[in-house]
Amino acid sequence: MAPSHSFWAIFYFACLCSASLANNAKVNFREKEKKILDQILGAGKYDARIRPSGINGTATGNIDGPCYVKVNMFLRSISKIDDYKMEYSVQLTFREQWTDERLKFDDIGGRLKYLTLTEANRVWMPDLFFSNEKEGHFHNIIMPNVYIRIFPYGSVLYSIRISLTLACPMNLKLYPLDRQICSLRMASYGWTTADLVFLWKEGDPVQVVKNLHLPRFTLEKFLTDYCNSKTNTGEYSCLKVDLLFKREFSYYLIQIYIPCCMLVIVSWVSFWLDQGAVPARVSLGVTTLLTMATQTSGINASLPPVSYTKAIDVWTGVCLTFVFGALLEFALVNYASRSADRAADIHRENMKKKRRELEQASMDATSDLLDTDSNATFAMILNGNLQKPLVRHPGDPMALEKLRQCEVHMQPPKRPNCCRTWLSKFPTRSKRIDVISRITFPLVFALFNLVYWSTYLFRDDDTE
Repeated sequence: MAPSHSFWAIFYFACLCSASLANNAKVNFREKEKKILDQILGAGKYDARIRPSGINGTATGNIDGPCYVKVNMFLRSISKIDDYKMEYSVQLTFREQWTDERLKFDDIGGRLKYLTLTEANRVWMPDLFFSNEKEGHFHNIIMPNVYIRIFPYGSVLYSIRISLTLACPMNLKLYPLDRQICSLRMASYGWTTADLVFLWKEGDPVQVVKNLHLPRFTLEKFLTDYCNSKTNTGEYSCLKVDLLFKREFSYYLIQIYIPCCMLVIVSWVSFWLDQGAVPARVSLGVTTLLTMATQTSGINASLPPVSYTKAIDVWTGVCLTFVFGALLEFALVNYASRSADRAADIHRENMKKKRRELEQASMDATSDLLDTDSNATFAMILNGNLQKPLVRHPGDPMALEKLRQCEVHMQPPKRPNCCRTWLSKFPTRSKRIDVISRITFPLVFALFNLVYWSTYLFRDDDTE
């Protein structure tokens, strides 16, 4: 009996040792992953052409429910926003997540978290496309930036990095004081809502990289929404995210508004030049006009031709009008100066002619007076006494009557006018035009600035 007991004791001890060694042996997880992938994706076991079944009991009767795909994304960068082409370029990490019960597997007691694939054609994929895309490409450096994770309970996570150029219709009526909304739209191409439904992931479906820098815009906020569309072939699920961009005004203030103001002010220098400095005033007016026209052409060259008037068109148009008005003012001053010179020449000729006539008349009167005086003297001598000339005395009643009539017809003096008194300091009409322009042009331009900035800066967002 003793030898048999010893045998069984040794056998039991050997079994315990072998079990302990088996438990302590390392598990080859890579080999396990290969076996699981072969098991769930092997030939004849999985068909990527068939969509997953509806989840959570969405099937009603004999009709299978749609597959729900949750979408989220991470905006990595926004490289440009083109006003002329009305488009913008964005780089993002796009993610989709859905459940495919055919891909369930054993997680080895929770030690195998997920399986990773890099070939998207091995499993069924939603037929999502970007409806407002113009151009796009994947990133393949160093390896294709894409992966698929399959979780033990059948959940599939698809992630890919892509760069897109998307259409962004813009309303430029308030340019460059505007805000623009650029959308990113995603929809199903072939599966209707009866088979495939896109949903935004709960929580934070859109993330934006920190310190996102744009040259001429600021991303104020973004909103997610649904945009299902109905066509002749059915209703298709659609998602969209609206990006609200605010244009940075400092660039346009330095490059457009301040130079235009300076050109307008420089055109006013001609009001302070002498009216006889024709070459200087003409050169100044024409130069500022051509510079302003070139500035306007450069601004319009960077914008699309639209049928409505933009805020920048109002500004450049009024500035161009002021510069052109300064040139026309000199034309008016020159015309008034030449008219005054011509009138002065005519007046001078008339005065010379009248002076000659008066000299001739005085000479004739003098000769007649000499003849008359000689005859009168001879007559008085003959009569024996000298005659005194007839003189009307102050007490004469006829003289008092005339004086009284003059006092009746005298008008009271008018109250002096400040403007007329001030303008009377400038004798010529051309000089008065220059003086009035020195005051009128700046005042009207200041009034225009007040109205312009009040209209476009303090507008309501609803109006925009």
